[in-house]
Amino acid sequence: MPLSEQEQRLLDEMERNLYHSEAEDVTTVGARRGRANGTAIVLAAVGILIGLGLLLTGVVVRQPLVGVLGFAAMFAGVVLVVAPPLRFTVPSSPRPRR
Repeated sequence: MPLSEQEQRLLDEMERNLYHSEAEDVTTVGARRGRANGTAIVLAAVGILIGLGLLLTGVVVRQPLVGVLGFAAMFAGVVLVVAPPLRFTVPSSPRPRR
């Protein structure tokens, strides 16, 4: 069943408003955080290497707690790079508008 002219206009208006509000939400959310700085990357790499060492040590000596601590250290290192705290960020370059 086709839409009436008024219903089609209303639907088009709702669609435009939705696209406009989503674009504002995306720019607001994405603009708050920068990228990881060198300190965060070095700390993360050290954490990942220590975690890997602990994980392998835990497997070799058959101590699950040591392996779990190693996994936690590796996970913390990855989180530090992916979502660094604000003190470990540098401003990201502004994105060009389309």
